[in-house]
Amino acid sequence: MRCQILHESSGRIRVHMMQYRMTMDQADILEYYLKRIDGVSDATVSERTGNAVICFRQDDRDTIISALSSFSYEENRSLVPENTGRQISHEFQDRITWHVVRRGLTRFLLPLPVRMVITIAHAVPYIVDGIRTLFTHGLQVPVLDMASITVSLLQGNFDTAGDIMFLLGLSEILEEWTHKKSVDDLARSMALNIDKVWLRTADGVDVLVPIEDVQTDDQIVVRTGSTIPLDGFVAEGEASVNQASLTGESMPVRKKHGDPVYAGTVLEEGECVIKITKAAGSGRYDSIVKMIEDSEKLKSEAEHAASELADRLVPWCFAATGLTYLLTQNVTRAVSVLMVDFSCALKLSIPIAVLSAMREASNYHISVKGGKYLEAVAQADTIVFDKTGTLTCSQPRVAMVVPFNGQDEKEMLRLAACLEEHYPHSIASAVVKAASDQGLTHDEKHSEVQYVVAHGIASHIDGQKIVIGSAHFIFEDEGCVIPEGEQEKFAAIPEEYSHLYMAESGVLCAVICIEDPIRKQAPAVIQKLHELGIEKEVMMTGDSERTARAVAALVGVDEYHSEVLPEDKAAFVNTEHAKGRKVIMIGDGINDTPALSAADAAVAISDGAAIAREVADITLAGNDLESLVTMRELSDELMKRIHQNYAMILGINSTLIALGMLGILTPALTAYMHNFSTLAISLHSMTPLLPKNDQNPCIETRNAYTES
Repeated sequence: MRCQILHESSGRIRVHMMQYRMTMDQADILEYYLKRIDGVSDATVSERTGNAVICFRQDDRDTIISALSSFSYEENRSLVPENTGRQISHEFQDRITWHVVRRGLTRFLLPLPVRMVITIAHAVPYIVDGIRTLFTHGLQVPVLDMASITVSLLQGNFDTAGDIMFLLGLSEILEEWTHKKSVDDLARSMALNIDKVWLRTADGVDVLVPIEDVQTDDQIVVRTGSTIPLDGFVAEGEASVNQASLTGESMPVRKKHGDPVYAGTVLEEGECVIKITKAAGSGRYDSIVKMIEDSEKLKSEAEHAASELADRLVPWCFAATGLTYLLTQNVTRAVSVLMVDFSCALKLSIPIAVLSAMREASNYHISVKGGKYLEAVAQADTIVFDKTGTLTCSQPRVAMVVPFNGQDEKEMLRLAACLEEHYPHSIASAVVKAASDQGLTHDEKHSEVQYVVAHGIASHIDGQKIVIGSAHFIFEDEGCVIPEGEQEKFAAIPEEYSHLYMAESGVLCAVICIEDPIRKQAPAVIQKLHELGIEKEVMMTGDSERTARAVAALVGVDEYHSEVLPEDKAAFVNTEHAKGRKVIMIGDGINDTPALSAADAAVAISDGAAIAREVADITLAGNDLESLVTMRELSDELMKRIHQNYAMILGINSTLIALGMLGILTPALTAYMHNFSTLAISLHSMTPLLPKNDQNPCIETRNAYTES
């Protein structure tokens, strides 16, 4: 496709697509296409201008130019998920623009008689709502709004009344935008990111195929810890399914033959064959939005407090108005006090600050499901890390395979990969990758695979029971033994590796040594989190005491716990709660989900297990552990801004009330100064919380687009 380079600098290029008009769908297709190009760190496309801003590694410029020249909308339509959030942003930007333009036209171009009629017509709903609220809930914000508007109309200050209603309308739009943005982010974070599924063929063989190839009435196999990718009903097997993302149920639901299952729910335990009733792209996003549309759990306590404070201040505003009249017998001074409405600023600036913080987090590839979780991160004083895939690299690798009982090394790796590929965990992925790198293909020869959480996998091949997992699972739970005469060989296995044990018919047949180095940035991140106020940093792992002790010493955590089970992690979080501490839990595996559910703020690595992402409140895209520091800094700055907003709102409006009581300000001037300060505080709330990241030149651009 033809495009024109508008501007270019080191690692950043802005191009204009040579077409008459770009639709929102086309902008999404181009943006997702660009983000998939190797070397591109970020890309933003504006449908309004037809421009794309691309951030990239300097030596990949030619690759990007070539990709742009060969780009086609039709060929890349499948890259775009069911919903991207662009429509919501576009809709509310247009609504705000029209709201401001309409007020400007009415305020400055229409003659006074016409303005009077329009103002009175617009005032009627506010007056009706105020009267209804007065008789049903007493003195609350709608009553104060009604009083301010009515008094202005009675005094003939139609422009003042219009300005009050303009700001109230703007507040309602922005509050609705905040809510819908939160819902949209939550729904999209729950949206499926599944490329392939296990298809059960007519001859009973399980084949890994692209999800797009699955049709209605096909049968797919879903196992423990995996997301159910498509709607259907259970054709074979039984399983416990976590449906919280759709129904809000906290407990898993048992599913048996004939029961319906839904895309996006997570199979917690068991295995089942699902007959598909709806193919890919059948409206899961809309189902999620319908479930959480009216949910208040997304709002932070600060937002709730702002709304409650606005209502609590209403009687005081009326009392100040009445007191002013009693002391001065001056209606003008009393009305000046009435013109100052705390609710507008409180209900406008706080949601804007939260919305802006969530948007800013997305610029750093941090997905936040609601403002309350940023608040929880800011208040937390304890952080709990899972080791594997969190403090250590999310892509561990197989260092060596030690065969036993006369087995072949490559055959053992092939067999291990055949079992492990069914379960989403970083160590399982390492085994599968090692087999792939060596060109070891593995047909599905085993029978049903059983996953035992935090222990291992069991199956049968040619009538022989095969188990693979931890030492505890193999030697204690399963009672397997080391082949006679090979004890010295077993004792000589290097201790610097994590060990995955595999046994056949009760006899050890292989030990797979996993190299799982710590993330290079982990020690610095641990230190920085301490500096940001995290008092207690804990590592918990199912690994041996030896491995846990070594990793803990390298990364610098305050304490560690080894050989723990999933319930142990959750119990530790609950113990911290009993001590009055706020806890952040960070994990990426099935084993971490109980602790993630128990924590005040649950953080998941996006490459981890589906159920971990489902339970988590915050997801860190990619493998950047430094995002934790950014998340804490952003949360701290958000709370500072909210407190600053409170101080400015109460200080400015209290001053205006005092000046009105003294007769220094007229009612009209009081109203205008109040409205101006409200807008100024709200605009300040939209500014970035963190300084520009020099290493990501697209951050500034993305802020410009999202705030336009």
